Amino acid sequence: MSENCTHDCSTCGVDCPSRTSPQSFRIEPNESSKIKKIIGVVSGKGGVGKSLVTSLMAVSSQRAGYKTAILDADITGPSIAKTFGLTGNLYSSEEAIIPAQTRTGIKVVSTNLILEEETQPVIWRGAIVSGVVKQFFSETDWGEVDCMFVDMPPGTGDVPLTVFQSIPLDGIIIVTTPQQLVKVIVEKAINMARMMNVPVLGLIENMSYVECDNCGNRISIFGESHAREIADEHNLKLLAQIPINTRITKAVDDGELEFCEVSYLDSVVDTLLKDED
Repeated sequence: MSENCTHDCSTCGVDCPSRTSPQSFRIEPNESSKIKKIIGVVSGKGGVGKSLVTSLMAVSSQRAGYKTAILDADITGPSIAKTFGLTGNLYSSEEAIIPAQTRTGIKVVSTNLILEEETQPVIWRGAIVSGVVKQFFSETDWGEVDCMFVDMPPGTGDVPLTVFQSIPLDGIIIVTTPQQLVKVIVEKAINMARMMNVPVLGLIENMSYVECDNCGNRISIFGESHAREIADEHNLKLLAQIPINTRITKAVDDGELEFCEVSYLDSVVDTLLKDED
């Protein structure tokens, strides 16, 4: 044993006689749940549209005939319930939490659905927040789900670490925007995923451009896109580039996103989930 031993074999590369098997932090879903695929949606910073991408992916998945769920792991800044017009509180049976369902059948668990008022702030410390994420996953009766999307808070802090360690992710999608500033932030998310041995399925660039209603020209209001450059540099797929679309904005504000006829992510869903048919 090294004199500098921390007694944490999970972070140690030394092959010594005292070495033990790394501790697993993985948790299992409720015994009534059968979840085929779990995809995390992450970003290195806030304000890039991660929750929108999560919601659009879920809508495209449900429309394609897959049984879909969203775990809103952004505990202190939840927005999924509002996007789908969900109100009221979750309820539970003696055995499990029962997820809410959108009008097209997407199952959702979100902090806003356990608060008395949706504007009530969630003032919890990191350990409590991480514990709630694990409860949402393991104590909910999700039933049969073909794909669950986990909407994570931005950054590389407690909750993303909890999700990476505890929930059996099949991979993550990283959301970015065109600005050059985002490059470093995206690379932090990529490096964290690789350190945690979680596959990066690709990048989705949000707010890529605005399309003129009259002439159809694309206007890059945030400047030239660097998504392709970042994807190529890290040998990743650029899965989609989503424009700024006022129809989507209004649909989110009205809680009607699942009825907004957009197809930006339909091909992404087909690529990621087709092996589940």
